[in-house]
Amino acid sequence: MPPEPKPLAPGLYLVATPIGNLRDITLRALDVLAAADLVLAEDTRVSGKLLAAHGISAKLERYDEHAAHRVRPKILAALAGDARVALISDAGTPLVNDPGYRLVAEAIAQGSAVFPVPGASAVTAALTVAGLPTDRFLFAGFPPPRAAARRTFLEELAGVRATLVFFEGGSRLAESLVDMARVLGPRPAAVARELTKLYETVIRGPLNELALDPRLNAPKGEIVILVGAGEEVVASEEEADAALAEALTRLGPADAAGEVARALHLPRRQLYARALALRGR
Repeated sequence: MPPEPKPLAPGLYLVATPIGNLRDITLRALDVLAAADLVLAEDTRVSGKLLAAHGISAKLERYDEHAAHRVRPKILAALAGDARVALISDAGTPLVNDPGYRLVAEAIAQGSAVFPVPGASAVTAALTVAGLPTDRFLFAGFPPPRAAARRTFLEELAGVRATLVFFEGGSRLAESLVDMARVLGPRPAAVARELTKLYETVIRGPLNELALDPRLNAPKGEIVILVGAGEEVVASEEEADAALAEALTRLGPADAAGEVARALHLPRRQLYARALALRGR
């Protein structure tokens, strides 16, 4: 038998909820939601169905990007008065591409306790089934909707030595995959759709092949795109000299070497010696 729940201490509880299958909720999450004085929900209709499915009657209040500025002062005052408040999103872990960051930051600033109640997350669920390295990853959220901004966004991530994780809507999936293939190249990738739900699908392959896959032309449902890490690019001696020469117009040799070392991932000591040589020249 699981241990009996302890009395709920005052504070803000960040409660992860299922991303699809209603049984993917922890016993602790159910305890917290049942005992909380108030449950903040991104959509009270969605959250009401979840609570009803588990026989929980709780005071629900809307907390999304539109209502947050109006509701937040009242919530902070309640926390200051030792209320027990739970924050949930429509699905998954709060704050991961969902509202709540400012509430958490201000609760911490005023000295209120903040507790994580971990559970389901589309990011980690997709990582486990993608077949890509999981020891280092970067969650990049939704790519910009317009093509030019999306390509610039992807170019900034091209050199990241980690598995890249994106969210995307079905209507823009195909064009995003095309841009990813153009900017990032034929890296190994996976598209995970409707995880934990009836039509759960994971399609794996090189980005250039996924961009042409008819199954990924505007599919329905929640979608996670995962892309393998970029290869390390070593700057040439000419590139390093050019960067040092530019930096030396603004900085001394030591600072110029430090700036270029961080930008090009080269040894600072060698760059410093080269900066001295360039300055002497």
